[in-house]
Amino acid sequence: MNQRRCDAVLFDLDGTLIDSAPDLAGAANDLRAARGLPPLPYDALRPMVGSGARGMVGVAFGAKPGEPEFEALRDAFLERYAQRLLELTRVFAAMEPVLHSIERAGLPWGIVTNKAMRFTAPIVEGLALKSRVGALVAGDSTPHAKPHPEPLLEAARQLALAPARCVYVGDDHRDVLADRAAGMAALAADWGYLGNGHSVHDWGAEAVLAQPDELLNWLALA
Repeated sequence: MNQRRCDAVLFDLDGTLIDSAPDLAGAANDLRAARGLPPLPYDALRPMVGSGARGMVGVAFGAKPGEPEFEALRDAFLERYAQRLLELTRVFAAMEPVLHSIERAGLPWGIVTNKAMRFTAPIVEGLALKSRVGALVAGDSTPHAKPHPEPLLEAARQLALAPARCVYVGDDHRDVLADRAAGMAALAADWGYLGNGHSVHDWGAEAVLAQPDELLNWLALA
């Protein structure tokens, strides 16, 4: 039996691996400005980044799916976001040495996100991650998005590993739900966006990581 805790590490993208909140919040405020509305404080927008366009339109305009204005606002928001994908978005500074340590240990790593591939692919390439990832699964890569387990199972297939030999790190309750359903170890990223729901400590993750380097301790690589 392999004594390592896992044979691959999978990451959520927004809020876990990369800090995309400045560009997503910026797109929301760009859209507000285009409609004659004042900008919202960054601190009001950041927590909802993990909920994607639905969350951003909700906090920026108070519109929910199924309401008359929602689809038009969502599409307009995504158009604005597409224009500024990489203006301010960066890999979290504290995550870079973690990735290098994982790579030095010979562990493959990958990305599983609910962000559509039309946004994910250029971001991954623009941040020079494309040649480093062993698996890349976006929100439209499989018929289901997280919290369904299928995206995580697809990542395991891309890595040619049993799901139980993978660990997934995410900053949303949906990530932990998907983890558990896929039979992977679930780690919660407390540095992420987290949303406005239950406390990260109540998600049922195997561990809550306060900072990225704590992942190395969990992996026994520190």
